[in-house]
Amino acid sequence: MVDEPDEPRIRLIQPTVRLHQAFLDCAFEFGSGHRDGFATDSINDDDLEDPERFATWVATRVSYADESTELPPDRVHDTLSWIVDEREPTRIRGSISLRHRLNDFLLNVGGHIGYGVRPTARRQGVATAALGLALDQAKSLGLQRVLITCAKDNVASACTIEHWGGDLEDVRETPDHGTVRRYWIELAGV
Repeated sequence: MVDEPDEPRIRLIQPTVRLHQAFLDCAFEFGSGHRDGFATDSINDDDLEDPERFATWVATRVSYADESTELPPDRVHDTLSWIVDEREPTRIRGSISLRHRLNDFLLNVGGHIGYGVRPTARRQGVATAALGLALDQAKSLGLQRVLITCAKDNVASACTIEHWGGDLEDVRETPDHGTVRRYWIELAGV
């Protein structure tokens, strides 16, 4: 099969300070506040813009993938990746976080995988391709199945999850995150 010229060739890369400006361009395209899959809740936008604080944040986030890293009590180990297209590797399309296990919050609201694709890169197959790669990462960690959630009204994300075999367990009201759909994906079938 030959790739179409406009079809993205997505890969996941480890965060790096080398792509500081590209990350800011991507993250700020969402505006301020929560950005799904970006893991920026622990740092404010001014600190993201500061090269030294950004470098510290990147090093911290990369360290969270290492199971030997001691984490704050409310965290679980996770692998944060940036989504790029091989044809334009210095433009970040989005971000995806694979949590290695679930705590109570993740079981009820966040799931194993959270992702966000910048608005200008949506409807191009980026999320579908990135989720497939994250599912491969989950298999390599030894996970048998993963929980993925999305807002009830996020039809595009629901379709992406269902593309990979997501089985809707339920739709729940959450105190701080509205109504979420909760899907399980059995990794043996992926």
